[in-house]
Order: sequence, then structure tokens, then C-alpha cells
Amino acid sequence: MCGLKKILWVISTILAVSISGYAFVQYFILGPSKSGFVITKIQSGEVLNQLWYTMLYIHAFSSLLALVIGPFLLSRKIRNKNLERHKLIGKLYFICIFFGGLTGIYLAFKATGGTVATLGFGFLSIFWLATGSMAFYRIRQRQIQLHRKWMIRNYLLTFAAVTLRIWLLIFILIDGLENYITSYMVISWLCWVPNLLVAELYVRKTGTKLKSDLLDQKFS
Repeated sequence: MCGLKKILWVISTILAVSISGYAFVQYFILGPSKSGFVITKIQSGEVLNQLWYTMLYIHAFSSLLALVIGPFLLSRKIRNKNLERHKLIGKLYFICIFFGGLTGIYLAFKATGGTVATLGFGFLSIFWLATGSMAFYRIRQRQIQLHRKWMIRNYLLTFAAVTLRIWLLIFILIDGLENYITSYMVISWLCWVPNLLVAELYVRKTGTKLKSDLLDQKFS
């Protein structure tokens, strides 16, 4: 089981770093005006003002940074090597979630796909902020196990940046660019709801195992 966890950690970390690198080049080197996401919005007749672009930059930077550092926070091995560094990086992660979540709510109101996409990305940002707040609260209370569970939930929502692009590629290959807006409406929910369900199943499974281990130790 430990081997499988390590493989999943490596794969998810590679995906997170790859998507972050791609998005960084797209938004901060080439410029957002050259991204398909922005081009589609402009072609559909939307007027994007300077405030929208500012929010996009803040959202992109904070979300991508959280996406990259998240796997290293969840790694027990890395955490145990340097607890002080873990705390410092953790604070940076929560700052990223705060700014990423707030700007995400703003951007959701102008999401491609209308009301369906607005609700999808809006709820993603709200749950992202809520799970991050719970993770922060639990660690402040020194409830480490509960903190870790909320961090798992939160990072799987952060990982929506990866799953969104994977689903987008799949939908384009299957349904074509001509149905992009309809696909985007579906993806606004599909990119994070399954992630959260997976996180919840994992948290419940590991929670049950932890209780079982404690009972075994108590009666052994």
C-alpha cells in the first residue's frame, strides 16, 4: 500500500508541476491574451476590463503556487525532516488559498458557460476557502489528524486546476471545439466534485484504519 501511495504522490506531483509550469508560461510570459481561455471569451463578445485581468493574474499566481507546494506539505517524510519549514510553507499555502479563493469567486461571475459555470466555479472557490479555513483552524487547535484530513480535502480541490485541463482535453477530443462552451459548463463541476468525493472516501478509509490501529494497540 505504501508503494502505491508513493506512486500516486509522484504522479500527482509531476502533473501539478507540469500544469503549473504550462500555465505560468501561458499567463505570465506569453500573456493571457494569447491563451485559448481568454480568446474564447473575447470571441464570444465579452468585455474584459483591467480589474478582471488583475483578478486573473492574482488567481493564477496564487493557485499555481498552492498547486506546486501542496504535495510537499502532504508528504509525511518531507514534513518530518523539517517541521519548521513545513509550518512556514504551510502558511504560504494558506495565503495562496485565501487570495486564490476570493479571486476565484469574482472570476466565477464571468465564467464561460453562464449560470451553470458560475455556480460550478463559485462553489469550488467557496469549498476551497472553507476546507482551507478548517485545515488552518484544526492546526491552530493542535488537532493534527483532523488538520491533515482537511488538508487532503483542500488539496484535492486545489488539484482541480489539473483535472480541469485533463477533462477539457478529453471533451475537445471527443466533442470538438465547436461544443466548447457546453463542455466547459459540464467541466465547471466535473473538475472538482469527483476530486472532493475521492478525498472524502480516502479520509474516511484512513480514519477507520487509524481507529482500528488504536484499538489493536489498546487491547494488545
